[in-house]
Amino acid sequence: MGLMSTAEARIRLWQLLSPALPIGAYAYSRGLEYAVAAGWVCDESGAAEWIGGQLRHTVQGLDIPVFARLYRAWAEGDTEGSEHWNAFLLAARESAELRAEDRYLGAALARLLRDLGIEEARPWRHERPWGFATPFALATERFGIALEEAALGYAWVWCEQQVAAAVKLIPLGQTAGQRLLLELGAMIPAAVRAGCALADEDLGGTAPGLGIASARHETQYTRLFRS
Repeated sequence: MGLMSTAEARIRLWQLLSPALPIGAYAYSRGLEYAVAAGWVCDESGAAEWIGGQLRHTVQGLDIPVFARLYRAWAEGDTEGSEHWNAFLLAARESAELRAEDRYLGAALARLLRDLGIEEARPWRHERPWGFATPFALATERFGIALEEAALGYAWVWCEQQVAAAVKLIPLGQTAGQRLLLELGAMIPAAVRAGCALADEDLGGTAPGLGIASARHETQYTRLFRS
């Protein structure tokens, strides 16, 4: 692509990363709300450990490599591959809340992409459930964003949402939130490189605390977040 095309693709990536994207991601904490209520996460360092642990043990080993496979499937017109990896990632979610979150965000982004003129999003929106990674991969591939940059953006969206939830729940000040983003953001490039290099037989994530927190959040008495 030429210079202007590259610049336009980068701007479109920024659009997908924006908190203003109308998909409702602000409503989810991914188990963090229960972790705070239970006293597992109490301060800035605890938030860094909780979020960083998930980045290393689930996002790197599961989400990023599956995202890469979804991106390539869209690029190659491999509908069977996109369906397979979409189902794989949804099946890997450890609780009803985590699956519901993934499906809700996926449906919301699919609806938005349809309205923005990406027709491949239309049948997925109406005929089958899909997780957030699937339409995000579709959008970044169709917008001409390179795979590594798209994967960095995907990981950043996840990280930023977690930090935003931590700022509200612990609570933390905005400056502490920015320190967390600096610390965690520095981990993302290595996580993306490692995740994209994994073979199919090596995919998987291990975060039992996340599964427990998410399952217990389903019956938590008072909640700000849907997960």
